[in-house]
Amino acid sequence: MSIWKRLFVLLFLFVKKTVMDVENTGDYCLQKKGAEASFPFDDDSLVIKVMGKTFGLIDLESANKIASKSDPERAVELREQYNGITEAHHFNKKYWNSISFNDDVDDKLVKQLIDHSYEEVLKKFTKKQRAEYDALF
Repeated sequence: MSIWKRLFVLLFLFVKKTVMDVENTGDYCLQKKGAEASFPFDDDSLVIKVMGKTFGLIDLESANKIASKSDPERAVELREQYNGITEAHHFNKKYWNSISFNDDVDDKLVKQLIDHSYEEVLKKFTKKQRAEYDALF
């Protein structure tokens, strides 16, 4: 992906929308303390991390879903309850779900699941990582 396309995508993520979509979701993720975006795998997989640990992956090719981490029991419950939540491809199915924006998952739940994913990552920090995190702005 050219530098211009990457800049456009990142700039586009900051556009405010009233409905959860790829841009609004990316913006919401990047507002989290210490959140950073990168393209470590390919030009279509926007990975959102905190302190080097992934809490979201937005598929820019289909532009309609995010992979997020969950505790194992909740991950299964969500898949059973919502058509728009499935096992995330290329991730550990025990912890990771794929959330479709244009399905039966409302905006409030998408944000709650992003928050939960972020918190799941924070819970796994070592004392040293937690101290570094706490020292961030």
